[in-house]
Amino acid sequence: MSRADPFKLAVLACPGGRAFAKEVIAHLQRWYRRKSENPDPLPSFNINVRHTLFANGELKAELLDSVRGGDIYIVADVENRYPLEFHGGVTRALTINDHLISIFVTVDAVKQAGAGRITLVLPNYPYSRQHKRRSREGLTASRIGIIFETLGVNRLLTLDIHSSEIGNSFRTMGFDNLHASYQIIRELSKIEEIREGNFVVVSPDTGAVDRNKFYATGFKKPLALLYKERDYSRISKDANENNIAEIKLLGSVRDKTVFMADDILGTGGTLLKAMGFLKDQGAKKVIAAVSLPLFSGDAIAYFDAAHRKGLFYRIIGTNAVYHEELLKREWYLSVSVSKLFARTISRLHQEQSVSSLLDNRAPIERLLAEVPGPGENRGPGEGR
Repeated sequence: MSRADPFKLAVLACPGGRAFAKEVIAHLQRWYRRKSENPDPLPSFNINVRHTLFANGELKAELLDSVRGGDIYIVADVENRYPLEFHGGVTRALTINDHLISIFVTVDAVKQAGAGRITLVLPNYPYSRQHKRRSREGLTASRIGIIFETLGVNRLLTLDIHSSEIGNSFRTMGFDNLHASYQIIRELSKIEEIREGNFVVVSPDTGAVDRNKFYATGFKKPLALLYKERDYSRISKDANENNIAEIKLLGSVRDKTVFMADDILGTGGTLLKAMGFLKDQGAKKVIAAVSLPLFSGDAIAYFDAAHRKGLFYRIIGTNAVYHEELLKREWYLSVSVSKLFARTISRLHQEQSVSSLLDNRAPIERLLAEVPGPGENRGPGEGR
C-alpha cells in the first residue's frame, strides 16, 4: 500500500495534553526529516487551537488552521491538575470533568471543520475504574466511550486501560491499548539486577495478576500474590483512609527485592499499605511501577513520608500524566511513552500494522537478553 500523505497527518491538543502533544509532534518531525529524501518543506504536524474559558465555566475550541480532509489526532490528559492557560489570559486548573468537556468541544470543532478521520489520543482513559456494576451503579467507563463515538471519534488510542473489557462496549470506534512494560523494564534494569536470585515479582492484588505474571514470566522469576480483603462500606479518601481490611501473602518475600506493577496509582493508600506489609514480611527492597501515576490529593506527601521510613526504594511511572512536583522526588523515576504513541500514530496514518506495538513481548525479550547477570559488568551509561 502506498504511503499516506504526511501533510494530511496533524496533531492538536486539548488544554491538558499540550506537553504530551508537543513531544509526540517532535518525534514525528524527527522521523520524517530522517526518512524523507527531501525534507523541505517539513510538515508541522501541528494544528493550532484556541481554547477559551468563560466566566461561567463554559469552554470553547476554535481551530486556527484547516483540518479539512485530514487525519487528525487529538491529545488529551484528563489528569493534568496544574493551572492551564486559556485565551484572554485566563489561567485555571481543570477537574477531570472540565477536561472531558474540553475533549467534547475540541472533537466537535474538528468534526465541524471537515476532518477526514479523528483519533482521540487519551493515555488516561477517564472513569476507567467504573467499569463494572454493583447493585444500582452505572457503567460510566463504557458510556464515556459511547459519547466519544457519538461525537464522531473514529479511533481511541490509550495506555494500559484499567479493564480491556471497556473496549467491548464500543460499537463503531476502533480501540488500541498500548502498554508501558518495555519502557518500565528498561528503566528497572538500570537500577536493579533483575536476573539476580533474590528477585521476586508480587501482584499487589488479584486484579493485577495477569500484568505481574507477564513480568514474572519475562524475568523468569517467581510470582507471589497479595490478597486484600476490602470493606466496601468504606470509601477510600486518601492514603491513610482506605477500604482495605486485611492483607494476606501467597508466596515468600523474605530477604528479597520485590517488584510490583499496577496500572493506576490514585491516592496511593493501597500501594503504601502493601509496601508496609511486604517490609513487615521481611522484604529487603520494594520497587513499584505504575503506568498511570495520578498521585491524587496529598499522595506525594504520603509517599515522601513512606520513603523516609524505608518502606520502598523507587517508583517508576510514565509521562502519560503531567507532573512537575513529582519529578523532583529522588524516589520517583519517569519514563516517556511519547515515542511509543508517536510511532503508533505514524503507523496508523500509513495504514500499517500496529500489532507489534500492542504486543511488545518480542522487544522485551531482546531487551532482557542484553541485561547483565549477577557479577557481569554493565555497559556504558547503565550505572545503578
